[in-house]
Amino acid sequence: MQILLIYNPLAGNGSFNNHLDSIIEAVQNKGYYLVPYRISTTEALEKMVSLVDINSFNRIWIAGGDGTIHQVVNVLFRYDCQIPVGIYPVGTANDFARYFHFPERIPEMTEILLQDYFTVCDIGVANGRYFLNVASLGFLIDVSQKTPKRIKQSFGTLAYYLKGVEEFANMKPVKVSIRSREANRDDEVYFILIMNGKSAGGFKRIAPLASISDGLLDVYIFKQCPVLELIPLVIKVANGEHAESPYVDYFQTAELTINCQETIGTDLDGEKGFNFPLRVTVEPAKLKVITREN
Repeated sequence: MQILLIYNPLAGNGSFNNHLDSIIEAVQNKGYYLVPYRISTTEALEKMVSLVDINSFNRIWIAGGDGTIHQVVNVLFRYDCQIPVGIYPVGTANDFARYFHFPERIPEMTEILLQDYFTVCDIGVANGRYFLNVASLGFLIDVSQKTPKRIKQSFGTLAYYLKGVEEFANMKPVKVSIRSREANRDDEVYFILIMNGKSAGGFKRIAPLASISDGLLDVYIFKQCPVLELIPLVIKVANGEHAESPYVDYFQTAELTINCQETIGTDLDGEKGFNFPLRVTVEPAKLKVITREN
């Protein structure tokens, strides 16, 4: 078996680099062959994939956070690569990997990746680009983009909360148009989350009813609300009870279009998204992920 390991040396606290030799040893002890590739830029990654016979590999392992996985998967799909993907969740939030309850310890994760158990996952698509976990728009959603990497490395997910508090004073509602089979509305909103997984930004129960294999996306619309209701709403989000709030609309859909005339950020898996209109769909059973069991 040939394995391509694509790793981000700067992910999380950067400690994954210290495990490379032990990973190679574990792979070779199984009689397999591993090729490591150190990620630098998307352009360099795409050039590497174009130069090698990517389909000669039996597995592709990715070491990094949500942004790294997002980057790699989008490049692989451009080359119609359907090889099973394994994940070392070594980034800051690791929201996509959290869905599978992967261990944090590298040796334990290596044992899982050397097995032959898979979960076939849906993938979201926004304006032609894939996202694995979440597409979002509005205020606060670009916190991960604005948080300096050195702060992420020092404080982990706490860095997002600190940056969120800093941005809180600038938060104001914007008018958006939402069109789907399940919902057609024009609302004043703070932000919108379109979830494939269950967690985002370190909040583990953002989408407690979401399934990564149901062919649907879970949409949460956080509407304008009184200032005094914001803290109780954040507590509800932390407890996974926000869908019950009168200031949150929730529905599931396979396709929707969102438009906004104002300048607000959009985000895909923690990476900068697109301008409006934003057309979001889901591709069922698109990605095969190596997991603990089928």
